[in-house]
Amino acid sequence: MSGPPGSGKTLLARTLPSILPPLALAEALEVTKIYSVSGLLTSDQPLVTRRPYRGPHHTTSHAGLVGGGRWPRPGEISLAHRGVLFLDELPEFGQQVLEVLRQPLEDKVVTNSRAQGTVTFPANFMLVGAMNPCPCGYAGDPVRECTCAAGTIARYQKRLSGPLLDRIDIHVEVPRVAYEKLTDRREGERSADVRLRVRAARARQARRFAALAHLTCNADMGPQEVRQFCGVEAAAQPLLKAAAQRLQLSARAFHRVLKLARTIADLADAEVIAAPHLAEALQYRPRSGVEG
Repeated sequence: MSGPPGSGKTLLARTLPSILPPLALAEALEVTKIYSVSGLLTSDQPLVTRRPYRGPHHTTSHAGLVGGGRWPRPGEISLAHRGVLFLDELPEFGQQVLEVLRQPLEDKVVTNSRAQGTVTFPANFMLVGAMNPCPCGYAGDPVRECTCAAGTIARYQKRLSGPLLDRIDIHVEVPRVAYEKLTDRREGERSADVRLRVRAARARQARRFAALAHLTCNADMGPQEVRQFCGVEAAAQPLLKAAAQRLQLSARAFHRVLKLARTIADLADAEVIAAPHLAEALQYRPRSGVEG
């Protein structure tokens, strides 16, 4: 998420767990093992039943994020297993710290090697990042003028590498909240209602992957499963071809677009990926078209 300060990026991230489905028993046991190894289980809660939410500060070290120490302990990405890892002020994190996310985002595990041995921790998490569009935070804002030079903005945004951005499925701009919306007394859709739709979509995915024990949701699919389960209707094929060429999608980005379109179709209770599902997935790609 990218937008000016105070537009609600952090609030959106913190409320995300409220629409996620509850942990299945197998998932709860996985998370509980991680928290037990980390010494974070309390006597009154021997089993973790809620999806984790971790929001480390941008000063977090490499070891704090991926784990480490003389006797390796899980880091933030493992503590967020089956939950949400929120990185606020994303460009402020050290470049080396951010780049180590690339491998866990692909493999869903993180390996720490020490003289005493090698330890592998699970790290299947949902990464959510938030950033300002520039150091002052107001580039492109219709109300407040940006004070940053063009070169400063470019250097700030280049702190995030192309290969890392390529692994992020949804890029959204969060605009300033207008006065009319701040004073509007109408209530929006409740999280509980959204959660019902998410649970229905996850149930559809569970049926789809019933014969594949290593898959729990669309995000876990590899290229072979994408080819098998992400069929696109004939009318949407020209759109997919044009987008792949115009956005210069890498093979990874191409498969991620299809997985996201499959999820959008699941939320709409559709059997096949149609043009509207594909178009929505494509609009979440980075506007710059940078692929790694």
